[in-house]
Amino acid sequence: MKFRPCIDIHNGAVKQIVGGTLSDYGNEAHENFVSKDGAAYFANMYKEYSLSGGHVIMLNSRDSDFYEQTKQEAIKALKAFPQGMHVGGGINPDNAQEFLDAGASHVIVTSYVFKDGQIDMQALENMVKAVGKEKLVLDLSCKLQDDKYLIVTDRWQKFTDVELNKAVLDDLSQYCDEFLVHAADVEGLSSGIEPVLVSILRSSPIPVTYAGGIHSMDDIDLLRMLGESKVDFTIGSALDIFGGYMKFDDVVNYSRED
Repeated sequence: MKFRPCIDIHNGAVKQIVGGTLSDYGNEAHENFVSKDGAAYFANMYKEYSLSGGHVIMLNSRDSDFYEQTKQEAIKALKAFPQGMHVGGGINPDNAQEFLDAGASHVIVTSYVFKDGQIDMQALENMVKAVGKEKLVLDLSCKLQDDKYLIVTDRWQKFTDVELNKAVLDDLSQYCDEFLVHAADVEGLSSGIEPVLVSILRSSPIPVTYAGGIHSMDDIDLLRMLGESKVDFTIGSALDIFGGYMKFDDVVNYSRED
């Protein structure tokens, strides 16, 4: 079980937000933290700690007036830690290579591979053809609806009809190297993990990273138990480097001792 660090970029700045409040309209979100430091600062920190496999997420849509600023911050982070981080946010077959050339080890994709609420297998195959299975991460972030975890797209704003379960994880694992899953209902709330979701993720046949709600070392212990040490994790708002109260060094050391 590894700690995977994150860099979330919104309107050109490194932020921690409440995931459920993100809106393309007006480029708005409820902010927990806005950094005075750029994305490269955090990428250099992760590099110094040898924390590879984290992710840079661009939270603005490609139609946003802020997209270019956000993109440039992401590229700075990738160049600061070559082959050390994944990148996601508006990735498709046409622009993926630019981010790989900038230093990303993988590209993360959600919205591009869904259409009309379903998995678009042709789009998924196009993505695999463009970058290769070994460089692709599928973001299967989800929200709870009618006792089912349904995958959400477009910066967690749109529900699909696809339930996240073992069968879906098994099927999609044939097309990618890893999964990234934000529990969007608790993302940024520091209110605890989604235990049922973690129990689903432990069945993944490939590496999977859970994000959302972690706010204490007890949460990490619970995640380790429920995930049977198979589910990696990321922490945002609760970390002291993002204005929270969990010490970054403590989390790093915990991960290395696991």
